[in-house]
Amino acid sequence: MTAIQVPLAPWACDPARSRGRRHPESPAPTRTEYQRDRDRIVHSTAFRRLVYKTQVFVNHEGDLFRTRLTHSLEVAQLARSIARSLALNEDLVEAISLAHDLGHTPFGHAGQDALNDCMRAHGGFEHNLQSLRVVDCLEERYPDYDGINLTFETREGILKHCARRNAEWLEAREPHGVAWRFLHGGQPGLEAQLCNLADEIAYNAHDIDDGVRSGLVTLTQLREVPLFDRYRHAAEARHPHLARPGGERRLLHEAIRRMLSDQVYDVIDTTRARLAEHTPPSVDAVRALAPLVGFSEGMRAQSQQLKRFLMQALYRHPQVEQTMAAARRVVCELFAAYTAEPRQLPAAQAAQALAGDATQCARTVADFIAGMTDRFAAREHERITGQRLLGG
Repeated sequence: MTAIQVPLAPWACDPARSRGRRHPESPAPTRTEYQRDRDRIVHSTAFRRLVYKTQVFVNHEGDLFRTRLTHSLEVAQLARSIARSLALNEDLVEAISLAHDLGHTPFGHAGQDALNDCMRAHGGFEHNLQSLRVVDCLEERYPDYDGINLTFETREGILKHCARRNAEWLEAREPHGVAWRFLHGGQPGLEAQLCNLADEIAYNAHDIDDGVRSGLVTLTQLREVPLFDRYRHAAEARHPHLARPGGERRLLHEAIRRMLSDQVYDVIDTTRARLAEHTPPSVDAVRALAPLVGFSEGMRAQSQQLKRFLMQALYRHPQVEQTMAAARRVVCELFAAYTAEPRQLPAAQAAQALAGDATQCARTVADFIAGMTDRFAAREHERITGQRLLGG
């Protein structure tokens, strides 16, 4: 019995030609290597925690706002749709999409920034690197090694950004590995490039939806954003009843649906044109070229304009900033409490923190905090400090 494979383009990542795993394993009889990666990710502890880690809004603020889990599923759906049209490996893009936020802290970017500040004297904190650390080291599922032993190609896609200092550290431990391109130039495979762009498309769209649902952003404000407003206008022209009172919710969904579809088609058309121009004969040839997966210049400019709008209208909204300030305080005070007295950690982490120097202690604490969900972090902070900063 063998795994079923679909035809792939010559520039796609072929699981039969994978650069392999750090710990060699025999092939699975019914699954390709990337299908195994996806399954391992879905069954990981870190993946389950994503359901209680939020994007913009903290977990207690509403049941319908996006979480890291729903975001990852939306990224995977978009990336698979595009991959299918480009004859790329759908299983690989799904694996990367589902794993790309495994290392994200509680409380979104506020938690990440706070933990980076806390770790400044000990190498800092990057959520992309932490996602790689989760799948390479922190998951404990197998008897013979730490992590879940993913393929090179999935790990390459997870590490989409990396500071030079951290890249040098990784390269020393894995020569010509996933960090090599950050030191010597080049790109990851097309599947990794695609997941990076699908991530951007997904969060722009769902942050519009969550922003309007929260009441912090209005459809009137969104008229200032050409990328969104032209689809709103087209939706109203096709369905005039949506412009009347009571139609706002359907109008928003229809405009977002049209915007997503157009962005997907733009990526497919633009990437096809670039592939036709360069015709890379292999994945290694792809890695030596400039990025091939992307928007057209016009769509890229409009997407950037949308991101600037969301930054001002939503991410820097006073209500969001007030909550994020409390979230940063929770993370910083947890870090200070655990590093001052590691015995407050669970037994295994406490033993690890106490066994090494200050940097090992700090990294152990950072790993523990990064793995927390929003609600666990808030409860743990209240247990230690006696103060309820979130969820009250």
